[in-house]
Amino acid sequence: MISIELIQEITKQYPLKIGGTHGVTHWARVLENGRRISKATGANLEIVELFAVFHDANRRREGHDHAHGKRGADLAKELRGKYFDLNDLDFALLITACEEHTSRKTSGEISVVTCWDSDRLDLPRVGIAVRPERLCTDAARDREMIAWADERGRARHLPALVYDEWGVELGD
Repeated sequence: MISIELIQEITKQYPLKIGGTHGVTHWARVLENGRRISKATGANLEIVELFAVFHDANRRREGHDHAHGKRGADLAKELRGKYFDLNDLDFALLITACEEHTSRKTSGEISVVTCWDSDRLDLPRVGIAVRPERLCTDAARDREMIAWADERGRARHLPALVYDEWGVELGD
């Protein structure tokens, strides 16, 4: 589980609106997508959960931001050992997932591709339909999974974990 202290540290430095398009509500939906997909893929849930909070955590703008994945990975490097621990192999997978999450790759190590699918399933929040051929795993390509994620993304669903697990107050 992601600690409140880690979320506080990430949100403290987050330069955009915390409830914006790439902020905590997106991170939480990505996390919930990842939790569901991981049950079927066997992905390392710790990597998937950390990806959810780091992949967009160092964006400079809501629109195109080419280097944001690398900056998210750099933030993970900075906070490793202070707010979370992963062994070297798992940490390398987290870094790859963050740095390459905007690529069009559809194959790779199962925890990495589960991360990518978790994020891609939340594209409806910005009006982009999920394209099954751009997903990596059978679990993410499942019609029911896509429909569930699509509905939540379009509605910009606010997962309860934002408050319950992370203690984030978004205000109005």
